[in-house]
Amino acid sequence: MKPTLLKINPSEYYSFSIRHDVVPYFYDKWHYHPEAELIYIKEGNGTQFIGDSIERFKKGDILLIGSNLPHYWRCDDNYFQNNPDLNAEALVSHFLPNFWSDTFINLPENKKIKELLITAKRGIYISKEIKPKVISLMKELVNSNGELRIILLLTVLHTISEGKNNRILSSVGFDLQMETQDKDNISKIYAYCSSNFKRKITLEEIADIANVSPNSFCRYFKTKTRKRFSDFLKEIRVGYACKLLIDNKLSVTQVCYESGFNNLTNFYKCFKSITGKTPFDYQKNFENKS
Repeated sequence: MKPTLLKINPSEYYSFSIRHDVVPYFYDKWHYHPEAELIYIKEGNGTQFIGDSIERFKKGDILLIGSNLPHYWRCDDNYFQNNPDLNAEALVSHFLPNFWSDTFINLPENKKIKELLITAKRGIYISKEIKPKVISLMKELVNSNGELRIILLLTVLHTISEGKNNRILSSVGFDLQMETQDKDNISKIYAYCSSNFKRKITLEEIADIANVSPNSFCRYFKTKTRKRFSDFLKEIRVGYACKLLIDNKLSVTQVCYESGFNNLTNFYKCFKSITGKTPFDYQKNFENKS
């Protein structure tokens, strides 16, 4: 699997797309497209890869993914077990940043929106204080027609641009400018690790997936992603541990081993370095907000 250039089918009736997806799982492919993407996750849980950012996604999340930024959502394993009562659901809009013309987007009044779309090239997680308004607008947008569609999209982007606590996801250093073979290799690494992180992944096997020698793999991965492979793997494991802690069905010790860590001391150290909290504090903080 390589980061696929996804072609968004144009419509003779609309200048941008908005759809309501209800699917068994989403979207099991690392891809990018020239269109910006606005997504509201109505149902679903799993791990998201946006540029070089790795985090959990959950019901209620809203993200703005900029033009040509690779992204990949992988639902948790239970979504792949043919459970008819378990679906992933999202409202998704795709639009070219200049679909309303370069002249329009460069108007002085649109400065904030233009800056927002530039920032979105690193991915933006929409802050909770503006989520209700954005969700309401997206629900209206998916059922709209005519010029109201454009007005609503403009209003959504204006609302997001006013968010004080929106969070940028991918690092400044992330760059898609790789050779095709490199893109293919990194994609294979992402897919393989997201499926096998619960067990020990040896240097030899991951190097084989990337089609490079074990001696050069770590240097290769860091050169292409600006991240150490060991840190990359820890982020996936800690993200999954967060999910298990929120579920509150296992003890912290069980969470440690179920997430792919081989001892509690290392688990606590990695968890706190990535989340800023101990597993107990993380769980307690979530329960207090529920």
